[in-house]
Amino acid sequence: MTVQQEAPDGEALEVWIDQDLCTGDGICAQYAPEVFELDIDGLAYVKGADEELLQAPGAAVPVPLPLLTDVVDSAKECPGECIHVRRVVDGTEMYGPDAG
Repeated sequence: MTVQQEAPDGEALEVWIDQDLCTGDGICAQYAPEVFELDIDGLAYVKGADEELLQAPGAAVPVPLPLLTDVVDSAKECPGECIHVRRVVDGTEMYGPDAG
């Protein structure tokens, strides 16, 4: 996951989780365990290239193209509406609660 991945329209995407809204259901980790994981606090976090959970508020990771559908489905199905997928180039949210 160290290489920026691009969506089908050619735009690189990244994903982050707002832990203040996370309900700890773990749906994201079921859809895309390579990207999301629940920590001992019961909240979901994105995982860095080294599999380490990124716990800083707003920490984002690139969306791997092979997992794009799983990450988008996670954002759509999340009961806490806390998963945000945005374009890297301008920060526009493409999927998630703030998507236009």
